[in-house]
Amino acid sequence: MLCWGNASFGQLGLGGIDEEIVVEPRRCEFFCNKIIRDVGCGSRHTVFVLDDGTVYTCGCNDLGQLGHDKGRKKPEQVGSLDAQNIVAVSCGEAHTLALNDKGQVFSWGLAKDGQLGLSTIEENVRVPRNIKSLSEVQIVQVACGHTHSISLSRESEIFVWGDNRYGQLGLGCESKKEMTPRPLKSLCGIPFHQVAAGGAHSFALTPSGAVFGWGRNKFGQLGLNDETDRYCPCLLKSLRSQKIVHICCGEDHTAVLTKEGGVFTFGAGGYGQLGHNSTNHEINPRKVFELMGSIVTQISCGRQHTLAFVPSSGRIYSFGLGGNGQLGTGSTCNRKSPFTVKGNWISHSDLTQHPGVEGYYCVKKIFSGGDQSFAHYFHVQNCLPPDDFRKCNHSRHIWTINEQLVQRWRNFSSGRLPLDIVNEIDKVFSSAACINGSFLSTSNDDHYRTSAKFSGIDMNAARLLFHKLLDSAQPQTVQQVAASLEKNLIPKLPSSPPDIEALRLYLTLPECPLITDPNNFFSLAIPFGTAIINLEKTPLRVLENWWSTLENPKFMRLVQLFKDVVLHLLRFIKIGIAHTERRIFNTFLNTALKVLECLHRVNERSGQIIPYDKFYIHELQDSIDIRNDYVTWFQQRAFGMVSHNIL
Repeated sequence: MLCWGNASFGQLGLGGIDEEIVVEPRRCEFFCNKIIRDVGCGSRHTVFVLDDGTVYTCGCNDLGQLGHDKGRKKPEQVGSLDAQNIVAVSCGEAHTLALNDKGQVFSWGLAKDGQLGLSTIEENVRVPRNIKSLSEVQIVQVACGHTHSISLSRESEIFVWGDNRYGQLGLGCESKKEMTPRPLKSLCGIPFHQVAAGGAHSFALTPSGAVFGWGRNKFGQLGLNDETDRYCPCLLKSLRSQKIVHICCGEDHTAVLTKEGGVFTFGAGGYGQLGHNSTNHEINPRKVFELMGSIVTQISCGRQHTLAFVPSSGRIYSFGLGGNGQLGTGSTCNRKSPFTVKGNWISHSDLTQHPGVEGYYCVKKIFSGGDQSFAHYFHVQNCLPPDDFRKCNHSRHIWTINEQLVQRWRNFSSGRLPLDIVNEIDKVFSSAACINGSFLSTSNDDHYRTSAKFSGIDMNAARLLFHKLLDSAQPQTVQQVAASLEKNLIPKLPSSPPDIEALRLYLTLPECPLITDPNNFFSLAIPFGTAIINLEKTPLRVLENWWSTLENPKFMRLVQLFKDVVLHLLRFIKIGIAHTERRIFNTFLNTALKVLECLHRVNERSGQIIPYDKFYIHELQDSIDIRNDYVTWFQQRAFGMVSHNIL
């Protein structure tokens, strides 16, 4: 491990050195021959997670942020986490969150603003405690602001807690602080790839590059073309087409990484931390042009500085505040443009071609926070490729229906399903966000083009995976999927989804064999049709745009589904049902016909995706006497007695 920056509280882990600042990368001997899994940097403390899941901390411990009472200058193990396999950490100004491999979250440090999520009246907590209110969900990511905290669950639910004076929790302006985690319901149904937190601002990123920001915006750190704080999440429209794959935040600035390896920054620029060769603040995302021509694969923000890693050269670039040596350039000067961090850097590709070279550092991953910076590196003899923030680490992301998950579920083809698999199936098919994040069109990164006219969905993949899971699946799997869709997913679909990415399931669910099974028309197909016709005008228009792009067979399957529903209902009515049931059936019938009306409108507007006569239901004449019903309806209308029971 190499470290540089502010060492005045021992936060670099170098032991009892005399210097208060370290101006260029220095080896931290404590981590020799140890593999680092994660590093979290607070304002004056640092937390390290080793590859075996053990946790070490160093730095200031005035508020209990180290989780132990041992020496502060060199890393000391947090003994109370011995039994845990910690996979990730994040640090606020003086608090820490740690995530274990089971999705449980532990917190310690300053507690007065509720940032620990423990609902405690104590000013600080010196020993890690489990946040029990999150025990029912499996958390995959945690992020700390100065005095607030965010987490992301496997089901793509965002939980927030702590200080909310600038709106950094996204819960509206009524709440000033939250002592325990609360779900951020305004973003329900959207699949998320990452959550991030700055000093008092927050972000959530979708797998297709949509960025939502909220909280403090005094310097434009939300990138929304103004300096007004936001108390609820807002979409950064200017970044939607940029293929954003990663976000990191400083105290008052933000940096984002694109799929192509470009970097955009915005917010406070007073120390040059935006890298635009100026000290101006930027209220809109602006590309760091001096990094163009280089593919960046890692970015990291400190309090007022930024790091970027370029694997082709193996070099780390830094810019921003340098007064505490945090830029690693050998001086304490600020840098307004990217400048190479000092060191004998070598790229992984050069190292593999010249294996005999010695005395060079091959970077694995960079970290920063507060006024300190770290680079985890490998020696020549055991060198692995550097991390690439543009690639998905599935263990740290939400559930999606993919080949690996389906195969895991199918492995239990005989006997009773294990309870954890049953729960997993239930949670995936109960989560609109998980389904909306599934079946993305990954060829040429098409899903990054998601818009009101393009769904970003690979419909063939949806059909294939649904059939692979359900065809010849054991009954328990089929029953669980059907129950989750019926009880938890479809009834809770909102009339006004928060974003277009929350509409994708309206395209993919009809590809599920359970929806088209006549045995499930009452429990699945009709409620699904109700959700469609209950959509407000704008989301329904988006869905109709997406329908208009469907290929002939896929559009025909959708039309045939609701034609089949109509006939199914008419057969029930024909055999005779009670008066009260007839009213319910007519409501169902009205739903199916309205969906067909929408589909017919799309078909005509699109120059007939399918021939118009495909909408005919020839079997109608066998089920109802239209002439007689019309006469009856007309007579009742004449006497002011229109019956809701007349079809």
